[in-house]
Amino acid sequence: MFRRLILLFIIVPIVELALLIQMGRWIGLWPTLALIVLTGILGGALASREGLRAWHAFQLDVAEGRVPGRPILDGLSIFAGGALLLTPGLLTDILGFTLLARPTRHWLQDRVTNRLGGALLRQGRFYVRASFDGSRRAGDPGARPARRPPGREIGQPDRPRNGG
Repeated sequence: MFRRLILLFIIVPIVELALLIQMGRWIGLWPTLALIVLTGILGGALASREGLRAWHAFQLDVAEGRVPGRPILDGLSIFAGGALLLTPGLLTDILGFTLLARPTRHWLQDRVTNRLGGALLRQGRFYVRASFDGSRRAGDPGARPARRPPGREIGQPDRPRNGG
């Protein structure tokens, strides 16, 4: 774990700085700075658009009674990609755009979840998906309404409010 932190906080910024210096030598200082600003602006716009799309997918899944697994992963990936694009550097920009573009984001998410899922199975942990009524989905017109446990309704006050 300590080695990964060293890699993350010391080696990656050094490599990024070296790449930016080299790029400045190849194309010049001002084009390099313009490219850094441009990737930040484009990354912010793309993160905003994809973030709204993930938020709407999250709301739709919740409204339809599904667990919003993919929208949550999308939201985390978009947040991480946007943060990477705000930091100057070539490698972080490539990874940031990779996390913001939907096809590559989903490909990376599948790889990570498969790897983590395999690790959880090796550790003896696993996930179980269950359905209370396998023949009908919650949103189907023929589905029976869910039974509420007895108790006070949430929208009903315990006592009447005084004039105000």
